[in-house]
Amino acid sequence: MDKPQIICHSEKNVNYSLFDGRWIPSSAKFVLLGSTPRGTGILQIYEICEGETKLLKEFEKGKAFKCGTFGASSLKCRHLATGDFEGRLHMWNLEDTSVPVYSVNAHKEIINCIDGVGGLTVGCGAPEIVTGSRDGSVKVWDPRQKQKPVVTIEPTEGEARRDCWTVAFGNSYNSEQRVVCAGYDNGDIKMFDLRTLSLKWEKNVSNGVCCLEFDRKDIIMNKLVATTLESKFHVFDVRKQHSKKGFASMCERAHKSTIWAARHLPQNRDLFVTTGGAGSLCLWQYEYPAKRVEKDADGEEYGVMGSLHLVQNSTLATQPIASLDWSPDKLGLALCTSFDQAFRVLIVTKLNTL
Repeated sequence: MDKPQIICHSEKNVNYSLFDGRWIPSSAKFVLLGSTPRGTGILQIYEICEGETKLLKEFEKGKAFKCGTFGASSLKCRHLATGDFEGRLHMWNLEDTSVPVYSVNAHKEIINCIDGVGGLTVGCGAPEIVTGSRDGSVKVWDPRQKQKPVVTIEPTEGEARRDCWTVAFGNSYNSEQRVVCAGYDNGDIKMFDLRTLSLKWEKNVSNGVCCLEFDRKDIIMNKLVATTLESKFHVFDVRKQHSKKGFASMCERAHKSTIWAARHLPQNRDLFVTTGGAGSLCLWQYEYPAKRVEKDADGEEYGVMGSLHLVQNSTLATQPIASLDWSPDKLGLALCTSFDQAFRVLIVTKLNTL
C-alpha cells in the first residue's frame, strides 16, 4: 500500500455514447460529450458536491459531439471548444448554450480530435485551436478570426489522404514559438513548426496513432507520448533533435489491446496514465538518464532516453476507456469515460510521493 492506488470514487451510467470528458478549470465541475441514439449531440455538466456527483445541466444539439477542449479559453470565460461528426467547430459559453460564441464549418468530415493552447496560461501566444479530421487535414483556428483557419495542413495534390486521429500543441513557451503534432491511421506522426510553417520532424510507428500528448504545452518541448492500436506506446525525448537519428525514443507494450489515450499529470510532467481497450488504466513514471545528451563521432549532439516503470494499474470497465482528463486544480483527481456508456471519477493517491 506504499505506492499510489487508483480508486473509483463514483461511477454513473448514461443513456448515450460517451466520447469525451473534460474538467471545467478552477471548479469541481466537468463536462461530458457524446451522441444520442438518434445521432444528435449531447453535452452534460456535472458537479462534485459533498462527495456526490450531481447533474447540473444538459443540452442537445443537431450533430453528435466527438471531442472538446478548454485550452484556448481564458480562466475568466472558460469557453468549451467542440468538434462534431459533421466537421463543425463550435465554442460554447456553458452559462448560455443557446448559440455558440464561435462557429465554423471546419472540415468536410468528422472532427476526430481537438486541442487548445494560449487561453488558460498567461503569456504563451495567441489563443488557438487545432482540429484533425477524417478528411486528412489539420487546421489551426484563432477564435478571434472568423471563418478562415490560421494554418491548414493537408496532403499535396496526388498524395493519399490519411485519417487524422489525434492532434497536440507543444513548444508554446513564448509568443513566437509553437508546434502542432498530428497522428494518422497509417502510423505517421508529423510535427509542424507553426512559426516557420514547415515540417519539423516525421516518423512512422507502424500502427495507427490513437493519441499524442506533450508532457507540457507551455514549455520548451520536452517529451512526447504516442499511443497506438496494437498494445504499444512510444515516448520521445523531443528536447534534442539529431539531423539523422531524429529524436531519441523508447517503446513499451501495455494493456494487451489498443491504447486509446495518454494523459500527463498537470502537477508532475514525468507521470502519465495510459488507457486501454480492455477497460484498464496504467500509471507510468519516467526517469531521466544521468546525461540527456551525448555526442556522436562527428561531434553532433543527440538525445539519450531514460527509463520507464509501471507504478500502478487497474481494470475499471468492460469496454475501452476512450478518454481521461486530470483535474488541473486537484492533485490525483481524474475523470474517464468508456464505451460501456459510463463515466468514472477517480482518485489516485500518493502522487506527491513520486
